[in-house]
Amino acid sequence: MDDTADLLIEARWIVPVEPAGVTLEEHTVVLSGERILALLPRDEARRRHPAARTLALTEHVLFPGFVNLHAHAAMSLMRGIADDLPLMRWLQEAIWPTEGRHVSAAFVRDGTLLAAAEMLRGGTTTCNDMYFYPDAAADAFDQAGMRAVLGAVVLDFPTPYASGADDCLRKGLAARDRWRDHPRIGFTLAPHAPYTVSDDALQRVASLAAEIEVPIHIHIHETAQEIGDSLTQHGTRPLARLERLGLPGANFIGVHAVHLDATDIDLLAHHGCSVAHCPTSNMKLASGIAPVDALLKRGINVGLGTDGAASNNRLDMFTEMRHAALLAKVATLDATAVPAHTALRMATLNGAAALGMTDRIGSIEPGKLADLCAVRLGTPETLPCFDPVSHLVNVAGREHVTHVWVDGELRIEESKSLLHTSDRELLRLIAVWQTKLVT
Repeated sequence: MDDTADLLIEARWIVPVEPAGVTLEEHTVVLSGERILALLPRDEARRRHPAARTLALTEHVLFPGFVNLHAHAAMSLMRGIADDLPLMRWLQEAIWPTEGRHVSAAFVRDGTLLAAAEMLRGGTTTCNDMYFYPDAAADAFDQAGMRAVLGAVVLDFPTPYASGADDCLRKGLAARDRWRDHPRIGFTLAPHAPYTVSDDALQRVASLAAEIEVPIHIHIHETAQEIGDSLTQHGTRPLARLERLGLPGANFIGVHAVHLDATDIDLLAHHGCSVAHCPTSNMKLASGIAPVDALLKRGINVGLGTDGAASNNRLDMFTEMRHAALLAKVATLDATAVPAHTALRMATLNGAAALGMTDRIGSIEPGKLADLCAVRLGTPETLPCFDPVSHLVNVAGREHVTHVWVDGELRIEESKSLLHTSDRELLRLIAVWQTKLVT
């Protein structure tokens, strides 16, 4: 990395996330190109790099950009299309029929552009996505200048995207090959869920994931019905079935993981799995409360995800942090469960760890990519401020985000989008799709 500094970001507070529990005052993040060159006391940074450009954020807290560990970005075009339904009715009566009529590469590209704009405005710099047409999604994330990991979705039944599991894998792997050299785009293998993918397909996913060294991204133990159906059909709980097929491991990201017993938690801990906790979606679909405090105490890596905007209905990691912390406290009747620093770590470095990206993102450390977010804590509703990390989790919202960098490039400045796609164009695309979806 070039030792020449391009930009000094001086913030009132800096939360590097690693080391854990640290909040720095009167410090500076030094950028060189796309990377963090140093994290220094303010006077030392000025002395070492007198020629660098300086951005003074006198009322702000600077922290790593959020890592949204589970989303269906293109479903932003279905925001609010089917509220107040439990998961299986929501899927079978509303979402799957709508997708059957309308999902296409154009739908995914436009919906993902909308989602990327929403996420960047809210400080999310990396998204782990799971949806059809990953080529189209990659194109949209690339246009937005956002970091993304795209799931090669696998389902047994025909969809507008593919005829079945083999076709899903063929198309997903081809998309991965086309994007494999892109610095901001990565891939996972993403079997939708145990109840939509056969044993043969799941075994193939396990083998391929090991061969090409990508994570496995799958919904797991989301509802009590899922557990009961698995016991009836397979004679075992879903995670135990996946273990028999060889899926759990350090590259395994289990999404939701709401209905876990002690044996399930043992399995996740034994294999070094990660969990993508989606508290808002779990509440909205009445799926239940994931045992996050128990998972963390077992050393299981837990990140945060929004799920899709059709089941949330927003892609807002501030809300996910707050809900994760509050649900853990009320579920355990322990006010010390998931403190603010833990919630922030779940939303940043833990997500990076699940994706195998801790060498690049998730914390403010020299050598890492400059994916950063600044939040202003100088407005009446955010003052007084005694603890900026507590404020990030319990007070601030995405409306307080002022600056967002990805790879050292500003994507949001003073709350204004610097994206290649204008708000006017996004509104036009939304209007077109809304008309199509209601006719």
